[in-house]
Amino acid sequence: MKTHQSIGVIAGNGVYPRTFVEAARRAGVSRLVVAAFKNETLPDLESDVDAWSWFRVGQLNKMINYFKKECVAHAVMVGQIAPKNLFALRPDIRTFTMLGRLKRKNAETIFGAIADEMAKDGIELLPATTHLEDAMPSEGLVAGRPLDAETMEDAIYGFDIAKEMSRLDIGQTVVVKNGTVLAVEAFEGTNAAMKRGGLLGKGKALMAKVSKPKQDFRFDVPVIGAATIETAHEAGISTLVVEAECTLMLEREIIEAHCAKWGVSVFARKSTTPSSSISS
Repeated sequence: MKTHQSIGVIAGNGVYPRTFVEAARRAGVSRLVVAAFKNETLPDLESDVDAWSWFRVGQLNKMINYFKKECVAHAVMVGQIAPKNLFALRPDIRTFTMLGRLKRKNAETIFGAIADEMAKDGIELLPATTHLEDAMPSEGLVAGRPLDAETMEDAIYGFDIAKEMSRLDIGQTVVVKNGTVLAVEAFEGTNAAMKRGGLLGKGKALMAKVSKPKQDFRFDVPVIGAATIETAHEAGISTLVVEAECTLMLEREIIEAHCAKWGVSVFARKSTTPSSSISS
């Protein structure tokens, strides 16, 4: 993996931005320039980076000009933007024009268009997994107790259903129990789908989360963290199945501790349909 001396960080919510910053420093990145978003990015990260500026969601031209001023030629998108803030989008002229060119407006097309706009100004969007390759688990049990035969059947079923849902661009997460789909993720996000499905599963549901076919790893990469395990526990989901080598697992030590405490298992399954990646 090539180490870039300066990287722009488009920072959403959660621990993902901090995890990236820490990994980038370990890899030798000397300058980190953060574009933070109001009501999303955790402000305590500011003291650990070299430049910081606040933006509203939709201020694409302002963000690109900021990166250019800071001499940033490479950037990463790390952390999600809450759906409620996407509904409150107030686009600048560049964003408005970009959105107007899109026939379909979903995560893949919008983020892809953002990457194209950045490239026009000489800023390359790197994979969101840059410097985090070690956080992507290989196939097998990741944390918690081994899966019994019945749970493994649900794991395979849920995984395959999630793959089909992701192919249709509906969502990347499903909740199942005893071969029945209880919930499918849509625009509301993973946590909401987990809570809906867990309520129906009455403590023994399974969640499967996968990458999209031909996943563009520059954005929208599947991620689980300690908060995911906490949500699973509260929702009554006893097993999480993720896609091996395609899912970022943040805060692994905390995940393992949560799984041991609450009796939750995490299993990584390898897909027979490989996802694509973007090399840096």
